[in-house]
Amino acid sequence: MILMSMRPVTRRSAVLGITATAATLARPQVLRAQSTGRVVVVGGGFGGAACARALKRAQADLQVILIEPNVVFTACPFSSEVIAGLRDIEAQQFSHDKLAAEGLTIVGQAVTTIEPQQRSVLTADGVALPYDRLVLSPGIDFNFQALPGYDEITSEKMPHAWKAGAQTLLLRRQLEAMDDGGTVAMAIPANPSRCPPAPYERASLIAHYLKTNKPRSKVLILDAKDNFPQQRLFEKAWKELYGDMIERIGLSQGGRVTSVDGSTKTIVTEFGNYTPDVANVIPPQRAGHIAAVAGAVDATGWCPIDPVTFESKLVKNVHIIGDACLGGGIPKSASAASAQGKACAAAIVALLGGRAPETPRLTGVCYNIVAPGYGFSLAGNYQPKGDIFAEVEGGATSPVDAPRELRAREAAEAEHWFQTITADTFG
Repeated sequence: MILMSMRPVTRRSAVLGITATAATLARPQVLRAQSTGRVVVVGGGFGGAACARALKRAQADLQVILIEPNVVFTACPFSSEVIAGLRDIEAQQFSHDKLAAEGLTIVGQAVTTIEPQQRSVLTADGVALPYDRLVLSPGIDFNFQALPGYDEITSEKMPHAWKAGAQTLLLRRQLEAMDDGGTVAMAIPANPSRCPPAPYERASLIAHYLKTNKPRSKVLILDAKDNFPQQRLFEKAWKELYGDMIERIGLSQGGRVTSVDGSTKTIVTEFGNYTPDVANVIPPQRAGHIAAVAGAVDATGWCPIDPVTFESKLVKNVHIIGDACLGGGIPKSASAASAQGKACAAAIVALLGGRAPETPRLTGVCYNIVAPGYGFSLAGNYQPKGDIFAEVEGGATSPVDAPRELRAREAAEAEHWFQTITADTFG
C-alpha cells in the first residue's frame, strides 16, 4: 500500500483532500463541449477520481465528466486483510455519490470506442462525448497469453484476487474451507506488476490466518523474481512471526510459473509441478483494455507518457495515469495513481490556459502490514527524467531491527492513510 502526494510527507502525514464539484449527466445522444473546455476522465478509481476532483477545484467553470461503469468501487489496498478474515469487504467499497452531489458529472457506462482525431468517446449506451482533453485511468488487465492455461474460467478455481471484489471473497472462502495441514501456493509474476510489495504482504496475512486457525498449514511462494521490495524486512518478520510456515522459491531456484492446469489445480514451474490445496495465481499484467482501444499502448503492453504532462507519447490530447502508464521508478499503486491524477490535472489546466505545465515532484510512503499491529514503510521521491519518473534522493525506509513499538505505530499509520486517501478520493 503506497501513499503518494504532491508535497513532502512524513510517515505520519496524509494526503489531504482535493475538493470537487459535480452534476448528474443528462442523456442526449451527443453532448457538446462548452466554451470553457471539457475534460473527460475514464476510470473512477483512485487515479481517475482524484484527477477529476482536482480539475474541478483548479478551474470551477471547466466541464469535467467522470466515466465509470461500476456503481461500487472496491479498493485493492487492505483487501488482503479481507482475505485473512481481518476486515469486511464493505470497508473496501465506495460509491461516487458524494462526487455527484458536489456537481461532478458522472456517467455510469463503459466506454466502447475512442476516436482521437474527432476527440470523442462513445459509451455503451450510444452517447458520444466530445472532449478537449481525455484522461485514461483504466488500471490493469491480465495478460493471459503470458501464462498458458490461465484464463477467466480457471480463475474461478485458482483465484488471482488481484482485482478486489468477488475474487477477494472467493480466495477467502477457499482458505476457510481448506483443511488444517494444507498448502496455500501463491504464483507471483515478474515486474511490471501492480503494487510490487503487495503479494508478500498477502503471503504474510494468509500466514497469520493459518497460524491462528490452521497452524499445521503452510504458504508456498513461487516467484518469478529473485528480489523484491523491502525483502529484508519481510523475511525478518516471517521468521519472527511465522517460523517456517512461509517458504519462498525465487526465480533462480526454479520458482517462475510457466503454466497452470485448471482441471487439476496444478501449477507448473521450470523445475517442478505443484498441486496445492489453495492456489492464488497472480498472472502477468498489462494496461487496461480501453488504453489499447485508444491506441495508447506500445509493445510492452503499457502506455508511454510525457512524465511532465502525462500525455500519451502515441496519441495527442490523451493523458494516461495510474497503473496503465510506463511510470519508471514509481510503483503501480493506488496512491501513485492518486498523485499522478492530481499532477495530471494541474498540467491539463495549464495546457488549456495556454501555459507551460510545471514539472511535478511526487513523494510517497509505502506501508506493508504483515500481521495485526505489525507494519513497516518505505518513503521515496520521484521526478521526471527523460521519458519516465526516476527516484531521487531523500527517501527513507524502516530500520530492519526496529522495536515492535515502531512496527505497531506504522501499522496504525497505514490504517490512517487508507481512511485519508479514500476520503480524499471519494468524499
